[in-house]
Amino acid sequence: MTTYNTDDFNDEIDDQEETEELHEHYKFVADPGQTPLRIDKFLLNRIENASRTKIQDAADAGNIFVNGQKISKSNYKVKPNDVITIMMTHPPREIEIIPQNIPIDIVYEDDQLLVINKKPGMVVHPGHGNYTGTLVNALAYHLKDMPLFNSKDPRPGLVHRIDKDTSGLLVVAKTEEAKVLLARQFFEKTSSRTYQAIVWGTPNPANGRIEGNIGRSLKDRKQMAVFNDDEIGKHAVTHYKTLENFGYVTLVECRLETGRTHQIRVHMKHIGHPLFNDERYGGDQILKGTTFTKYKQFIQNCFSILPRQALHAKTLGFVHPKTNEFMSFDTELPEDMKLAIEKWRQYTIGREE
Repeated sequence: MTTYNTDDFNDEIDDQEETEELHEHYKFVADPGQTPLRIDKFLLNRIENASRTKIQDAADAGNIFVNGQKISKSNYKVKPNDVITIMMTHPPREIEIIPQNIPIDIVYEDDQLLVINKKPGMVVHPGHGNYTGTLVNALAYHLKDMPLFNSKDPRPGLVHRIDKDTSGLLVVAKTEEAKVLLARQFFEKTSSRTYQAIVWGTPNPANGRIEGNIGRSLKDRKQMAVFNDDEIGKHAVTHYKTLENFGYVTLVECRLETGRTHQIRVHMKHIGHPLFNDERYGGDQILKGTTFTKYKQFIQNCFSILPRQALHAKTLGFVHPKTNEFMSFDTELPEDMKLAIEKWRQYTIGREE
């Protein structure tokens, strides 16, 4: 059965399976308009946390195939419609799933799926220092009695994800069939998602569309960046509209047309409006306002109230995989964002008086 990569809905991923070693399995199909591009660069743009060394190791091991033929060199040039499969060794601990009885806020649940309102600060899946206490650990416990639930799946039930410090709605599949059907909706962009964010400054125009390829930054591998070069990164589109303006910061709604890593954070920074208190993308500095000590203290108080990027996945819509009914969910902003917004409202009123 073919499933879709839950981190990138324009790429396909084969089922993960256990062999003598634990591996990651990926399958990609090059676009019809694909220009010749080295396969290592092609794969670097599509596999999160991959490296040239890791890809070369896979080539050396005979684990990269193009159109069913094994390739041994990472300088092969990808051509239009090439079907590329790759198997890379995966550190065993990264996919070790320990069921943990961790409370999760379940908005909706039936025999096919559940919708969760993730709290800020909760990592979605284990890896890189977060091997316990994650949403996946909680799901492994909550769904342990499901007959079709695969506890060995490193991302059990997940068809999309949100960052650790982003709060909000996630849909989780309970069966493989539901996972495939839900993932297809994200892949085909028929699901709907809106976020609310506090950003620095006043977007101009107030409502707009941001388009630009997103890929890993060439300067800092921990950051994503927008590229004008079509060969770098992946196509990404974000629509935004102003909900409330506070002079130095603005509450905006963002609607995703694509689902890229850090998409809203990167796109809003790209147009000059980083998310409020987004440490990774520079929003944890005072970017707008005055030099008065009182204002600086006000900002620090807001940062203390909202100790993360001001981003919440507020709405989610999709077609139910069994009933074919379109389901939509909405959730209130979390308390930390509500408090920060109210402080800005009061500050704005004080400036006008």
